Amino acid sequence: MTDLLETRHDAGVVRLTLNRPKVRNALNTELLGALAGVLDRAAQDETVRCVVIHGADDHFAAGADIDELAERSASDGPGDPRLGYWQRIQRFPKPLIAAVEGYCLGGGCELALCADLLVVADDAQLGQPEIRLGLIPGAGGLQRLAITLGKTRTMHLVFTGERISGGQAYDWGLASQCCGHGEALATAIATAERLAEGPPLAQRLAKQAVLAATETPQQAAFELGRRSFELLLSTDDKAEGIAAFRDKRPPSFSGK
Repeated sequence: MTDLLETRHDAGVVRLTLNRPKVRNALNTELLGALAGVLDRAAQDETVRCVVIHGADDHFAAGADIDELAERSASDGPGDPRLGYWQRIQRFPKPLIAAVEGYCLGGGCELALCADLLVVADDAQLGQPEIRLGLIPGAGGLQRLAITLGKTRTMHLVFTGERISGGQAYDWGLASQCCGHGEALATAIATAERLAEGPPLAQRLAKQAVLAATETPQQAAFELGRRSFELLLSTDDKAEGIAAFRDKRPPSFSGK
């Protein structure tokens, strides 16, 4: 197992730790691939009843890996392995819980939104700041936010790139549980242990039914969001957004 993803299995609950603390657990291709692989195996392992994902060192995940993102272009398209990794993560059939402390931004927020239950510390920071890089969320974040929050709040978050606190995410219905600073993992594990005692077949079918009710009608929107993200990868605005991020200055977008 790669050191980028730490795994612990105890009493039916698998705990996965995103382990790139020097970059606040930014999601590079290797980490996403490792996560998809572990979830594939957990899906087939009858001793696994529930999975909890959290981040090392007080942050969930601060977004995509900026160095990888800078090198990507629209020509990557369907050949980009990340697309397959995201699809495998999203297809995990058992209960999946995200325990969020600190930064949960960009791709990190999209990963958290893939979870069935979202446990947040009240001072966690969630958001989709891709617009500041001349991009949009490309792994389903737009659509899942719209399903949960509605059009107006989603438009505001995506247009501005603003963050919301864990407490606000809970008040808006984005999170299932809210707790104090440093308590998200313990709260998520306690919930996972309770779920691990439940009927696995009924849980799996319940998950399928809920996702069919909320996400199946949105599949065309998911695909449109992905294609739009890929198109933006080759724009001047994306290059300017990343350069400004690295230079720690405001970007100057040209619309090209």
